[in-house]
Amino acid sequence: MATRRLGLGLDVGTVAAQLRDCYASGVAMAPIREAFPDAKIEDAYAIQAANTAHWEAQDRVVVGAKIGLTAKAVQGQLGVDQPDFGHLFADMAVADGDIVAAGRLLQPRVEAEIAFIMARTPDAARLTTAELIDSVAYALPAIEIVDSRIAGWNIGIVDTVADNASSGLFVLGTRPVSLGAIDLRLCGMVLERNGEPTSFGAGAACLGNPLHALGWLAAKMAEVGRPLAQGDIVLSGALGPMVAVAPGDSVEARIGGLGSVRVGFGKDG
Repeated sequence: MATRRLGLGLDVGTVAAQLRDCYASGVAMAPIREAFPDAKIEDAYAIQAANTAHWEAQDRVVVGAKIGLTAKAVQGQLGVDQPDFGHLFADMAVADGDIVAAGRLLQPRVEAEIAFIMARTPDAARLTTAELIDSVAYALPAIEIVDSRIAGWNIGIVDTVADNASSGLFVLGTRPVSLGAIDLRLCGMVLERNGEPTSFGAGAACLGNPLHALGWLAAKMAEVGRPLAQGDIVLSGALGPMVAVAPGDSVEARIGGLGSVRVGFGKDG
């Protein structure tokens, strides 16, 4: 099979394998963008797609997608003008209130988000607000546990996209809420670590409204040939700043109108 050359000569398959090795070894790698400064976002998505195909061949199951870079300030930091996306796999799900085993992640951080569960595939030709609302079965509060295989979270857009949008794990609440029962833009959020508030935000922090993020993702997934489908989980993007966590920490996110969701992190040894 032909390989696609990346940047200064390293092919997509090789970089994808290096990222996979980080999962197995528990050791993060140097930034991709520094080793290959010519790499573009299209190259990064090719690396992500190579790993997605590899994992699916290993019987991992894609159950949805996550949206990253939904804050304009973060987009500015990374020099882009749009979000990015990564794939969610079934084995990334953590039950509400469970403990993540020590050593499962390299350098975890947490974000509070609104998750959408899709009722059907949105019509990519008519992604109006009405179409998006009609395509959603219900919403849930969520904690995304982001992670990076890039040492020290020293990431640019190429690094995070190649690394499945810095995905780690995710936790969903258990009380479904109809979109008609909440105002997504005004949903207030507080995220507590060990009982202390550490991050605040609202739905408006996510591209002005989490539905806007969903619309971007629906168009993008249709474009790349993986349209959203019934039952898919969509993590729509952070409602406030992400927070670093350590072994022994417990985290709870409360989102107005949606309720709360919790997760803990096991201690070493």
